[in-house]
Amino acid sequence: MRALILTGALAFVSGQAFAGQAVSLRNDPLDDDGVVTLGELFEGAGAAAKTPVAGKPGASLTLDAVAVQGAARRAGLDWANAEGYRRIVVRSGATAQSSAAKGGVDVLTYARNFNAGDVVQPQDLVWGKAVSAMAGAPVDPAAVIGMAARRPLRAGALVSTRDLAAALVIKAGDTVTVAYENGGISLSLIGKATAQGGVGDTVSILNPASKKVIQAVATGPGQALVGPAADDFRAQRAPQYALR
Repeated sequence: MRALILTGALAFVSGQAFAGQAVSLRNDPLDDDGVVTLGELFEGAGAAAKTPVAGKPGASLTLDAVAVQGAARRAGLDWANAEGYRRIVVRSGATAQSSAAKGGVDVLTYARNFNAGDVVQPQDLVWGKAVSAMAGAPVDPAAVIGMAARRPLRAGALVSTRDLAAALVIKAGDTVTVAYENGGISLSLIGKATAQGGVGDTVSILNPASKKVIQAVATGPGQALVGPAADDFRAQRAPQYALR
């Protein structure tokens, strides 16, 4: 009995030791020296404030929230990420102060030249300043990350959703697995796409058995959904762009 009590006590102490110091993400993480630290990301980082997380070679840097959470945990900090952020944008403090003095609004610009079809990655976007935001300008980088350029785009140009489209994951002629899931029932068939589409787009799939064309929602390369699961997939995609 004593052994059990001792084991329980050790488990409790261990749990307390590894619980970590609770911290909160800063509203607008800023960095001045090119090295992003935990203190620049979190309020209440304490002794771990100077722990480096990543280098920031440009005016801004987009970090993966899961990776940041892991780095915080290794340094003894506990960030719950209750908001469900997927990415964290860190801007240059000097740039932010200069922009504030000059006035204007924050805008996203391209960090490199794009060819038609190139897919936007986090490192391809940097924050800039403009007198006003143009129509179609996204306010969150996550709204365009993963999208593809409709036409060639130059570095420094303002980002506009009109210049981008969902990256194609299904092309006409591709073999596609179409799944139906509802109430514990799962069915699937192999069809052939008669049109192209990106994630979340409705694409036409030819059922080789019935020779009928069905409409399915593309979820990934060679994958699509029909029925209630397709509706759920669309509904769940929009809120996933929460971002600092």
